[in-house]
Amino acid sequence: MNTGKQHNRWVLPDGIEELLPEQSFILETLRRELLDSYSRWGYELITPPFLEFLDSLLTGTGHDLDLSTFRVTDPVTGRQMGLRADMTPQAARIDAHILKSELPVRLCYLGTVLRSTPQGFSGSRAPIQAGCELFGHAGMESVLEVIELMMETIRITGVNDVSLDLGHVKIFRSLVDQAGLDTDDEMRLFDAMQRKANPEIEELLDEMQVSGTVREMLGALSGLNGSAAMLDQAEKVLAQAAEPVQSALAELKQLVALLQRDYPDIPVNIDLAELRGYHYHSGIVFAAFTAGYGEEVARGGRYDGIGKVFGRSRPATGFSADLSTLMGLSVFLPVSDDMDSIMAPAGDDADLRVAIINLRTEGERVIHALPGQNGKPQDYGCSRELVKQGDNWTVKNI
Repeated sequence: MNTGKQHNRWVLPDGIEELLPEQSFILETLRRELLDSYSRWGYELITPPFLEFLDSLLTGTGHDLDLSTFRVTDPVTGRQMGLRADMTPQAARIDAHILKSELPVRLCYLGTVLRSTPQGFSGSRAPIQAGCELFGHAGMESVLEVIELMMETIRITGVNDVSLDLGHVKIFRSLVDQAGLDTDDEMRLFDAMQRKANPEIEELLDEMQVSGTVREMLGALSGLNGSAAMLDQAEKVLAQAAEPVQSALAELKQLVALLQRDYPDIPVNIDLAELRGYHYHSGIVFAAFTAGYGEEVARGGRYDGIGKVFGRSRPATGFSADLSTLMGLSVFLPVSDDMDSIMAPAGDDADLRVAIINLRTEGERVIHALPGQNGKPQDYGCSRELVKQGDNWTVKNI
């Protein structure tokens, strides 16, 4: 007896997608263009494993990836393993534990990650993650380079109307230290800050008995957002903050000047309460947005020291993006030239086989007809056919 479950065996889990031929062609074309571009910038391709021991996979990320990571038990060792939800920690492990270079190291990657909960408006649990990581340099030049690569990724994938958002996690972290808050209070205030829940922020500051100048600064932080000119206001509001805050503001001013020089037509926005990746980012954070889409299309930041647990603490900056999201927002995508294919007739003639091999060697797409197959050559995407004229096989337009 048939059951409903049997009829639905073709249904994929929620948030898991498959790509059909045309989409797969677009993805592969973009993948090649992106990896070629990264290579021209000096970034070397890595292919981290899809599965790792959990303690290695989540190292340095706090709880940011904890809830997103699928877990399985290794039947060989009995240890907990995880399916990668982000390749950034894997790149840090490779830099710190395997490559062990004293020089700046540039790594790139492009592959599927798997998340236990849906991400973004698309609700995908299997993003196609593209990204670049630069290890071993602590200056603003490496941050700028990674942002430039992020913008190049967006350009190649055909997404327009882009703006940049900048933040700096040291500002909130330093103010919390100045206020003497413990970890629990820090996380409660962090959550309210992310939601820009100003009445709740004020209530929490009352409950935590934060007073004086530091209370004023924490209370004002969620409102310190806007264009680059807002940084002048921030310097006045945060004038009594500790040195890390002053350094962070100076870094943001320096980066804004560089971005306005290199990308004069791209809006740059500042949000000092934007704390994406707070648990593992250590400095400037950035994200790219496009008009009409309410979430970032690419994101990144500085995350110094993530490789410490692997034996080497290194400065690091990187970005990542979901290639499938960028494809969905693109205004221009490559189109497969299927109609330029050649149909070869069915048969096992030796000269025919040689002609087919030669055409394929020259880069042509040749479909060798099967005996008794239905349909016209055009049904298979062929605009030409291989025909025998005298003793020779010749390509003719249909």
